[in-house]
Amino acid sequence: MKILIDNPLRVVTMNENRDEWVGGHILIEKDKIISLGTERLSGDFDKVIDASQMVILPGFINTHHHLFQSLTRNIPLMQDEKLFPWLIHHYEIWREIDDEAIAISTKTGLLEMMLSGVTCSSDHLYLFPNNCNNELIDIEIEAAKELGIRFQPTRGSMSLSKKDGGLPPDDVVQKEAEIMEDCKRLVEKYHDPKPGAMVRISLAPCSPFSVTPKLMKQTAEFAKKHNLMFHTHLAETIDEENFCIEKMGTRPAAFLKSVGWIDGNSWVAHAVHLSDEEIAQMGACNMGISHCPSSNMRLGSGIARIKEMLEAGVAVSLAVDGSASNDSSNMLAELRQAMLLSRLREPKYWLTARDVIAMATRGGAAALGRDDIGILEIGKQADLAMFGINYLEYAGSETDPVAALIFTQRMRPIDYLMINGILQIEKGNPKFNQEELRIKHNKISKILVEKATKNSGLKFV
Repeated sequence: MKILIDNPLRVVTMNENRDEWVGGHILIEKDKIISLGTERLSGDFDKVIDASQMVILPGFINTHHHLFQSLTRNIPLMQDEKLFPWLIHHYEIWREIDDEAIAISTKTGLLEMMLSGVTCSSDHLYLFPNNCNNELIDIEIEAAKELGIRFQPTRGSMSLSKKDGGLPPDDVVQKEAEIMEDCKRLVEKYHDPKPGAMVRISLAPCSPFSVTPKLMKQTAEFAKKHNLMFHTHLAETIDEENFCIEKMGTRPAAFLKSVGWIDGNSWVAHAVHLSDEEIAQMGACNMGISHCPSSNMRLGSGIARIKEMLEAGVAVSLAVDGSASNDSSNMLAELRQAMLLSRLREPKYWLTARDVIAMATRGGAAALGRDDIGILEIGKQADLAMFGINYLEYAGSETDPVAALIFTQRMRPIDYLMINGILQIEKGNPKFNQEELRIKHNKISKILVEKATKNSGLKFV
C-alpha cells in the first residue's frame, strides 16, 4: 500500500541537520518512508492526505511511564505530597490492582498518548501485587498490539519491602530469583532486536530505595550480556539523595556507577539532582535520560539541568511519567512544559521549541537504543505525527507553524497519527472506542479506592 502525504504546510525531519521545508511530499510504502522532498508527486496512490494545513513531525517517543497509575489520578489525599509520602499512600491503593486493571489502564494511557502524537512508548511496570498474575507485562504487550502502537515495556521490579528498609509493602515485592527468571522468559518470548520492531523488552529495577544492590548488579549484567536496554529512577528528589547517603554511604549517581549502571545501554528517569561530574560521566558514555518536567513540578522535585546534559552528550528524551504524578499522558503538553520550565533558569539554559521537539523524537529513539524511528528519512519507519494548525488556538501564529505547536496550548487531538505505515488516528478519531474504555476505567478506579479505604483505614477522598 502506498500513502502520499501531499503538500505539507511544514515538514520537520529532525535529521542530523534538522532540515525543514514547505510543500513537497512524503511517500509511504508498507512500513517505511520511501521518498520525501520539496517536490510534489503525481501518480496512482492508495491514499492521498492533503497536508496543506498540517505540520508533519516524526512521531513522539515517550521514554518513561507507569501506565497503571492512570487509575489513581489526583487522589485528594496525595494531591499535595512530596515523593516519599506520595508513594507510601499510593501503595495502599496499588496493592489492590489486578489483571483487568493492568489491561484497562494500559489501553487508557497508551491511547491518551497516541491522541497527543506518540507513536512509541516505554512503560515502567514495577508493581506485581501478590493477588495478580505474574505475567503482567504480557497483558501490557497485548494491549499495545490491540492499539497498534510501538511498545518497549520494561520489566520492572521491587525486592526491598518496608520491613527490609525499603518503601513498598510486602505484598507488592517479589523474590529476586523470581524477578530474574521472568526477565529471561519475557526476553525469549517477546524481544525483537531487528529494525522496525514493534516490541522490545528492557529491564528496570524500580529505584535504589525499593531494590537491593545485588538485584541492580544482576540486572545490569543480564542486560549487557543480551544487549538489552536497562532503566531505573535516579536523583529525582533530595529525599532520595539523603536515603542513598544514609543507607549506601554515597549519592544516587555514585551508587548507580558502583553497580555497573553508568553505561550506554542504560537510561534513567528524572535525573534532577546531578553534579557537573555526574553529568559528564553520563555524557561520556551517551547514557540516556527521561526528562519528566510535569512530574518534577507536580511533586516539587526540582528543575533538571537539561541544557548541560545536552551539551555533555547525554541522550536526553522526554516523558510524561506516571499519570498519578502528572496527571496526564499528553505528550505535546509535555514538550511545552519542558520548554517553559527551562526558562525559570538563566537565559543561557533556555530550551527552544525545536530543542524539545528533538528531545521528543530523535532523543527518545537514542534513549531507547533505536535508530530506526524518531527521524523522517528514506528507509526509516513510517511513524508520523500530523498536526493541523488551522484552528482557533493557532490564530496569529503562522509566522512559525512549528513553534506554534509548542508555544500555544492545543485544544484537540492530533489530526493524523501513523505508526509502522498504518493510520491509527484519522481526522482526530482513533480506531478504539474511547467512551467504552473510559467507563470501564472509572469503574475499576472506584473499586480500587473503595477497597484501599476499607483495608488501610486511610481517607483518600
